[in-house]
Amino acid sequence: MQLDAIRELYDYNHWANQRVLSSVTPLTDEMFTRNMGHSFGSIRDTLAHILGAEWIWLERWLGRSPKALLSASDLPTLRSLQQRWATVRHDQNQYIQTLVPDRLKDEVSYTNTRGERYSYALWRQMVHVPNHSSYHRGQVTTLLRQIGAEPVSTDLLVYYDQAA
Repeated sequence: MQLDAIRELYDYNHWANQRVLSSVTPLTDEMFTRNMGHSFGSIRDTLAHILGAEWIWLERWLGRSPKALLSASDLPTLRSLQQRWATVRHDQNQYIQTLVPDRLKDEVSYTNTRGERYSYALWRQMVHVPNHSSYHRGQVTTLLRQIGAEPVSTDLLVYYDQAA
């Protein structure tokens, strides 16, 4: 995996996250936090899961193994999610800017939230994060449709079209 491809993938991931966050801005607090019986319950909780996963992977790359994801209850509002996401995005970007190509091949070990030890090449972990975020952004799309709101496309080719 090339470092330029990782950087491009993370630029896309940030773009897609921002589009989804913008798409939920018109929601009422009740719509944003309504438990809809899905994987994470509400739109807010699904977004908090995406954010928490992006944060915990960065922590692992920095040599730390947090015992839990960020809690959705600590991110009660869209504004609090946006603020925390801006911090995580900034920290991700700083980390990515420090990478050199050979680092991507290094094995990075971590302990997951259940206390299990894993180790993968850094590039594999870094590809996993935007893939995971895309999966859950798709869930947000479904939740938005279920409440009658309008989702946005976060397809990679839409990103390329808009970046051109």
